[in-house]
Amino acid sequence: MSEVEYLDGQPLPQGFGVAEMADLVNISGLEYLQGIVDGKFPSPTISRALNFRISEVKHGEVTFTGIPSQDYMNPIGTVHGGYAATLLDSALACAVHSICPIGHASTTVELKINYVRPIMPDTGRLFARGIVIHPGRQLATSEAKLTDENGKLFAHGTQTCSVFKIPV
Repeated sequence: MSEVEYLDGQPLPQGFGVAEMADLVNISGLEYLQGIVDGKFPSPTISRALNFRISEVKHGEVTFTGIPSQDYMNPIGTVHGGYAATLLDSALACAVHSICPIGHASTTVELKINYVRPIMPDTGRLFARGIVIHPGRQLATSEAKLTDENGKLFAHGTQTCSVFKIPV
């Protein structure tokens, strides 16, 4: 794989890694996600591999930004659908995670994606914006759209997440 050009032309400052459960138990999902944006917690390693990052976090709403490249192409010359699915899954799941109270987390139970148009390696910056639809205590749902800088829709999806108490 070729060298990844990061979103702002430089590597992300917070680094990459995996969260420690001990760090997650005492903060809300929103605090954790904002900590990734602020550099307090590392970005997941998938962000480095697929050149995307969490760019905005609010209660019940999260936006990821990514730039596709030739590194992500499928055999017919378009960007693999897994790239769009990964950005959407991230926005959908993190939107739900942003509403998790202290000591709770969430995980994907079901994911549905609709691809509207192909993504090409030169498509440019994409935005996956996820919003919580139903903030249930055990199951929560969200929806997201993947658009370019002009608002052109490339894919959209919905997700159901299980909300659970973090085992200590």
